[in-house]
Amino acid sequence: LQDEETRKDYDYMLDHPEEYYSHYYHYYRRRLAPRVDVRLVILVTVCAISVFQFFSWWNSYDKAINYLATVPKYRIQAMEIAKEQGLLRKAKEKGRNKKSKEEIRDEEENIIKNIIKSKVDIKGGYQKPQIRDLLLFQILLAPVHLCSYIVWYCRWVYNFNIKGKEYGEEERLYLIRKSMKMSKSQFDSLEDHQKETFLKRELWIKENYEVYKQEQEEELKQKLANNPRWKRYRRWMRNEGPGRLTFVDD
Repeated sequence: LQDEETRKDYDYMLDHPEEYYSHYYHYYRRRLAPRVDVRLVILVTVCAISVFQFFSWWNSYDKAINYLATVPKYRIQAMEIAKEQGLLRKAKEKGRNKKSKEEIRDEEENIIKNIIKSKVDIKGGYQKPQIRDLLLFQILLAPVHLCSYIVWYCRWVYNFNIKGKEYGEEERLYLIRKSMKMSKSQFDSLEDHQKETFLKRELWIKENYEVYKQEQEEELKQKLANNPRWKRYRRWMRNEGPGRLTFVDD
């Protein structure tokens, strides 16, 4: 009873003995309450998720580099750059007396992968992990992002809704991405010639985008109509279909 809160509960119990179950609730709530600060638990959880994100993204990035190293187009270009810079020759000269053939091969493979890393800009889900994209830093930078968005939105309204300025290339691409309902990373992963096609067709205009969307749907239907697998699937659905329940006796 030396604890102040415990003393208050005890006095309250003496004054209100009829609240039998309420006293039990207050007692066990205090006894079973976690003794660790909830803020510390949240911080540790966020840090653990961020570490998992980083290693998961880095693993995906390594897989993408390993795959590109097997693609003839990128591998041949990387080998030509390595020969021009004399990296492969240096690796062989260093390895003649000290390293085995397997070690030399591994070193050459690492040289090719490093060149691909420096020359190829991978976008989308397999891009090089950035620390600012981790959950921990996203939470810390959330106020900055919110303020930036408010400033950006006010400028947009002032420049284009009030003053009626013409859209620039960046604004046009933003409107196209918004119409396509794609995230920024998804849209950035598109090829440059695709974005140029979007701009030439003026897809930031709603009517033009609707025409483009309908054309894409028709093209997809045409591809599916000529696809052998899709034909077999439609034939199976027409003749048998998914499982059916019948009440007819055999």
